[in-house]
Amino acid sequence: MSGVCFIQLTTVVVLLLSLSSAVWSCPPSDRAALLAFKAALKEPYLGIFNSWTGTDCCHKWYGVSCDQETRRVADINLRGESEEPIFNKAHRTGYMTGYISPAICKLTRLSSFTIADWKGISGEIPRCISYLPFLRIIDLVGNKISGTIPPEIGRLQRLTVLNVADNLISGTIPVSLANLTSLMHLDIRNNYISGPIPRSIGRLRMLSRALLSGNRLSGVIPDSISRIYRLADLDLSRNRIYGPIPESLGKMAVLATLNLDLNKISGQIPISLLNSGISDLNLSRNSLEGNIPNAFSARSYFTALDLSYNNLKGSIPKSISSASYVGHLDLSHNHLCGQIPVGSPFDHLEASSFVYNDCLCGKPLKAC
Repeated sequence: MSGVCFIQLTTVVVLLLSLSSAVWSCPPSDRAALLAFKAALKEPYLGIFNSWTGTDCCHKWYGVSCDQETRRVADINLRGESEEPIFNKAHRTGYMTGYISPAICKLTRLSSFTIADWKGISGEIPRCISYLPFLRIIDLVGNKISGTIPPEIGRLQRLTVLNVADNLISGTIPVSLANLTSLMHLDIRNNYISGPIPRSIGRLRMLSRALLSGNRLSGVIPDSISRIYRLADLDLSRNRIYGPIPESLGKMAVLATLNLDLNKISGQIPISLLNSGISDLNLSRNSLEGNIPNAFSARSYFTALDLSYNNLKGSIPKSISSASYVGHLDLSHNHLCGQIPVGSPFDHLEASSFVYNDCLCGKPLKAC
């Protein structure tokens, strides 16, 4: 082979390799969006962004994953608490300040967006995030994000996880949230969200966990919640919710945990709650009144049942003894009277389960 032919062949090979590299690299627009996102953040201890170099953001950029076919950025997964080597080597959890740049919205094929437990990230959730049509996961737990949940959040028809717990978010729950018909996990705990729970929340038919505790929510519990067939965990505790407990909650097919403690709920305890599939029921620190329904049966199985700090009166229903299991029971700080039943589950309970009532007696309290 002549020298000229060899040079020409080499040039063709180099050209083909460069073209191949360009085809398999992430688009320059995605790379630019990631760098703009990075520029709005400061991570001083771990150096997680040190790998964000080179032209191919799909190759060894920490926390970034791309679609294998399109080479578009599909996932951003940055967690401040992790078991990965970079955290173990530093012997610390992560800390990051700054804000979430709207440049993230230029990643139009983004499927999951996790920037969780960094403690110092502030600013607001970019409203444009609601216009990312492929987004399935938003996980921003454990930061200092303020502002509101974007009002257009309901546009995200593929969204399955929305977790903004442990932040400084205010405003109300957007009405459009009820349009998230694929949503399975909703966690807005420990923020400053106020206003009512939307009456249309029952449209979230795929929802299995609704964690709304530690906010400033008010109004009544929407009866439509009982139409969420898959709901297993409902936590509305530590809010300002008032009115009665809907009887329909006790008729839900898979509801196992119901926390309504530390609200302003009134009325009587629905019979359905005590003869349901709920195993962890906390109604403490409300304004419930009337008798504890004598409605326990073999279907009743409670790992924890807390009715303390209410205005309940009358005697302890004897039917509790027919429950399949009662692990923890707290009836303290009410106006109950009469003899504490004997036998299971009362034989393993301590006095703290019964104190500060009007006239309860019998073991483990004083004799009648």
